[in-house]
Amino acid sequence: MKLRKLRLFGTILLAGLFSTGYAQSDIEKRVEDLLAKMTLEEKIGQMNQVSFFAVDDKAIAQYSDDDMDTFLVRMGIAGGQGQKKPSEMTKQEKIVLIKAEAEKMLDNNITGPIRDGKIGSLLNVTDPEMVNRMQKAALENSRLGIPLIIGRDVIHGFKTIFPIPLGQAASFNPQLVEDGARVAAVEARSTGVTWTFAPMLDISRDARWGRIAESLGEDPYLGGVLGAAMVRGFQGNGNLNDPGSMAACVKHFIGYGAAEGGRDYNSTNIPPILMRNVYLAPFHEAIKAGAATLMTSFNDNDGIPASGNSYILKNILRDEWKFDGFVVSDWASMGEMIPHGFAKDDKEVAEISANAGLDMEMVSGAYIKYLPELIKEGKVSMQTVDDAVRNILRIKFRMGLFENPYVDTKKASVLYAQEHKDAARKAAVESAILLKNDNSTLPLAETKKIAIIGPMADAPHDQMGTWVFDGDKNYTATPVGALKGEYKHINYVYEPALGYSRDKSTANFEKAKQAAASADVAVVFLGEEAILSGEAHSLSNINLIGVQSDLLKAVKSAGKPVVLVIMAGRPLTIERDLPYADAVLFNFHPGTMGGPAILDLLFGKANPSGKLPATFVREVGQIPMYYNHNNTGRPAPEKVMTLDEIELEAGQTSLGNTSFYLDSGKDPLFPFGYGLSYTTFEYSNITLSSASVPMNGTLTVKATLKNTGNIDGTEVAQLYVQDIVGSVVRPVKELKGFQRVALKAGESKTIEFSLTTDDLAFYGRNLVKKAEKGDFNVWVGGNSNATLKGTFSVTE
Repeated sequence: MKLRKLRLFGTILLAGLFSTGYAQSDIEKRVEDLLAKMTLEEKIGQMNQVSFFAVDDKAIAQYSDDDMDTFLVRMGIAGGQGQKKPSEMTKQEKIVLIKAEAEKMLDNNITGPIRDGKIGSLLNVTDPEMVNRMQKAALENSRLGIPLIIGRDVIHGFKTIFPIPLGQAASFNPQLVEDGARVAAVEARSTGVTWTFAPMLDISRDARWGRIAESLGEDPYLGGVLGAAMVRGFQGNGNLNDPGSMAACVKHFIGYGAAEGGRDYNSTNIPPILMRNVYLAPFHEAIKAGAATLMTSFNDNDGIPASGNSYILKNILRDEWKFDGFVVSDWASMGEMIPHGFAKDDKEVAEISANAGLDMEMVSGAYIKYLPELIKEGKVSMQTVDDAVRNILRIKFRMGLFENPYVDTKKASVLYAQEHKDAARKAAVESAILLKNDNSTLPLAETKKIAIIGPMADAPHDQMGTWVFDGDKNYTATPVGALKGEYKHINYVYEPALGYSRDKSTANFEKAKQAAASADVAVVFLGEEAILSGEAHSLSNINLIGVQSDLLKAVKSAGKPVVLVIMAGRPLTIERDLPYADAVLFNFHPGTMGGPAILDLLFGKANPSGKLPATFVREVGQIPMYYNHNNTGRPAPEKVMTLDEIELEAGQTSLGNTSFYLDSGKDPLFPFGYGLSYTTFEYSNITLSSASVPMNGTLTVKATLKNTGNIDGTEVAQLYVQDIVGSVVRPVKELKGFQRVALKAGESKTIEFSLTTDDLAFYGRNLVKKAEKGDFNVWVGGNSNATLKGTFSVTE
């Protein structure tokens, strides 16, 4: 689905009517005019973000009697002298009292401070009526009428959930990623959410880290292209004041994905050259795409927590990149500088972060409490506060919030619109990766009887994946659900065998075997529950969890072909499982429409085209392993000696003294960019427009791509380069281009890539980005192990 079609959805129809019509120069004048009217308290209020809470009848009614009784007693409104005991009240009486008390708390902690100009942003308000109530307090009941910006984690969909970001990255399709972000923005903005905390552009080379699920993988080029696409989708391709847009927030700045041991929140130690060439690169692309805001990360790098790092927030972000949006901390990350050992108390936290260039504090309250005192003491300048407030107001004006802060509650709902679900289904199809397909096991004939087995075949909550706060599992279409709906003509038997992925009971394995034996083919749905990936959900073992591998073996023992379908939030170590599956279809949690999408693929209505955005290792001890590594001085040869080949009492140097593992070799299980199709593709005839290219010139690389099978298919053609000799060691390969190419059976096309010398530039020892003259290798192929190769040189 194209962005222009999505613009027809919901509130986007009215974009022209709601345009602010202000040029950038006008916005700057409005910022300065408003800033001049603000008191210090009001300025600091704009730098303060608070998490919203509200308790309605429905929510209260879900509380247990014990919870209600405890609340009433603790708040001093029951059980005291002259008061009824909770046991003497009806449930409705308790609800009335609790709601009244909650309303007082709301006024004291949220609405009142908004009226006083002490809050600039609210988190987690998703009820349109309540959004309007809070905005009214800000605009009509406060002195200056500055609107709130309403933040929410809308990571891979609001109501209609798309594949997790790592899955979307597997599509290698920027338009698909942009469309997904656009759907999320349309749905979220219709409820009053104006700011999302996405995209997450942390480069991740460690599948143990739970937040790899939120990432776009291990490659900075792919992450930059897709991250920029997400920004365009969320922000209406630069039209922030469109009522179907919301501000993007690129996160986490910086290095968070390199947490030691894959353990969340852990320290990182990324040297400056690597930081700039790899970890900063996708962030820069998102900033160039116009990202309105940026979030600091939880980690310290080289001993400096990101929320207090003036070099990254001022020198790089502001001075080098000319970013003029605002920076927000992650949840309480400023206050966490105390346990880091970087600040002694909240007052010092406020001083460090303000002076580092962090504009808005998320929830921890140090700014609102201590900035007045720090300014009086001269430890934070008035200029620092003014600059932070300028950045915040600038984005609010660009978003048109002063003109159109309210939600039209009478407008027809766009949530779960059919067009949105169609887009999510397409995304799930293009995000699936075929890892194995022996004997053309897939696609399946619809006339065959299918045994559907495993805990992920009908797991509507878990199928949506991590970081889903607003998606409703009742709208999730699972594989089993699809078999009861549009695929109801399929003859199938269903035996989950396990209740969930961590279930260790083998009691139903025999039933699973019987189901497999009764069918022509068994499709086994395994993987991870949503809770096993995401923030703070790191694992030291990334095998299929529990007894799922044993279930797969049991099903295979029935003697029928076995298709393994995995839904997970990270790359898994599945080498031990491959012998027990004739075909493997891997899905990073595919979202609301994952079930029909998977059946489309299993039955051949769609042909897999996804490619791995991250390396799949053979076993966890190989981590970190990634394709764009340095060569080392002793690279492993093509054939290495394994443990079983070592002779007894072999000489110390007899194994070759090169860089590999004796037990798992030198290669991953599946390389970056890998993915099969139901057809086959052949690359040939690479040609370069010239044997050399001058500095600031362009090289054209062409190759022939042929569909050599008898099924139509789409291939993701990938361009890789290697700078053979550099002033610093350069990676063995780097992705520099990709394109999705649709080919009919037997069809050939000439594919073409343009490569400029700017594409070859990198940061060297002086931290200046430039291309260097010398010799280069270039490859075109279907994954990072591409072998179709050319050479060229860059001259002065």
